[in-house]
Amino acid sequence: MVLGTRKFISDWEQGAFDLRRRCRPGRYLLIAPAGSALPQTKIPPAIRKFLSAFGIDSWQRSIYFGNMFRPCIDLHEGKVKQIVGGTLESGASALRTNFVSDRSSAYYAEMYKRDGLKGGHVIMLGPGNEEAGRAALRAYPGGLHIGGGITIDNAASFLREGASHVIVTSWVFQGGRVDWDRLTRLVKAIGKKQLVLDLSCRRKGADYFVVTDRWQKFTELTVAEESLQRFADYCAEFLIHAVDVEGLCRGIDHELVEKLGRWSPIPTTYAGGASSLQDLEEVTRLGKGRVDLTIGSALDIFGGTGVRYEDVVAFNRKPAST
Repeated sequence: MVLGTRKFISDWEQGAFDLRRRCRPGRYLLIAPAGSALPQTKIPPAIRKFLSAFGIDSWQRSIYFGNMFRPCIDLHEGKVKQIVGGTLESGASALRTNFVSDRSSAYYAEMYKRDGLKGGHVIMLGPGNEEAGRAALRAYPGGLHIGGGITIDNAASFLREGASHVIVTSWVFQGGRVDWDRLTRLVKAIGKKQLVLDLSCRRKGADYFVVTDRWQKFTELTVAEESLQRFADYCAEFLIHAVDVEGLCRGIDHELVEKLGRWSPIPTTYAGGASSLQDLEEVTRLGKGRVDLTIGSALDIFGGTGVRYEDVVAFNRKPAST
């Protein structure tokens, strides 16, 4: 039995994989009796057989998978900021900054901890951010991922500081190509369960190309089903910014989200362009419950007017059907 390029020896094994894919950390599984007020959901055959092995009559019940809002802390020059992603290397005069906080990185980390928001990412955009990044990790040990300048030499230290995962992009690319030897050595050093690969991308023609070095350098790698399947053997999650719309608050890249929902075999967080609470619902629909969403500039805690922080916290706490 085959799901993409991943082979299974039995329906039971595939069911376990499918269920793990949908119920990843921070999500929840509700099994509601048939005929309840909640909307009924079609259960994939492999998951049905898996649940049957535990005496759960899946023909009489429905499964719900809660989609997640993932928080963020973007750091630039040691401060929490919201920046239009495509302008990062444009020079001081052209850099577009939506928001600069007078609060520390630890303040936001403590808020996310208080509200039970896990799996958020701390991104260090350039030099001068390591102290603030580590402060966020200490404030919320085990609750945040951290990326930006992560290499095999410093990854373990960030994990010891409190990161649940490290996020890596540029270090595994050399000359626009994936350095598989580097990636293999990194996995051996820290383990795939603590690694997130940032495959943030920009559109060129009909394809989405992974970009590195603060999103300014195009690689030869496209975000496609084959590449995601291969990378999934090396990491626990993907983080993918749609750089062309990042920070603009003009709506998500619908096509990219839909493709990620079809192609990604592991947990994936999409970021870029979200401007309203409806975008969370849209990512749920387009991503088929398999893609999480980060909202930055539109949030009121970052000076935005499109989304209230208390509403996304509430969104994470309510059941959502796929």
